[in-house]
Amino acid sequence: MSFTPIGNTLYIKDSPEDQAKKQLEAAQVLEHADNTIIELFGKEKAYHIRPLFLKNRTLTISCATSLVAQEIRDRQAEIVDKINEKMGKKEVDSIRYLA
Repeated sequence: MSFTPIGNTLYIKDSPEDQAKKQLEAAQVLEHADNTIIELFGKEKAYHIRPLFLKNRTLTISCATSLVAQEIRDRQAEIVDKINEKMGKKEVDSIRYLA
């Protein structure tokens, strides 16, 4: 009977197909986030808001001003719900703001 070293078991990587699928879903989340921000805030304010990346179900957004970041914080639940609705599943749990 042979044993597999625990290090090999813990560090099993996703297949290239799984990695590509995750990247595609992250790109779709960013696209839906952009569209949702335009819908909720209008094109003028959306110009100052930029979705950057999705990591561990947290969407990171760059805001030009702290005022815009506060507006996003106030409407975070609505933004997250709309993105998840467009994705058809729960991909985003929270939003992180960079001002």
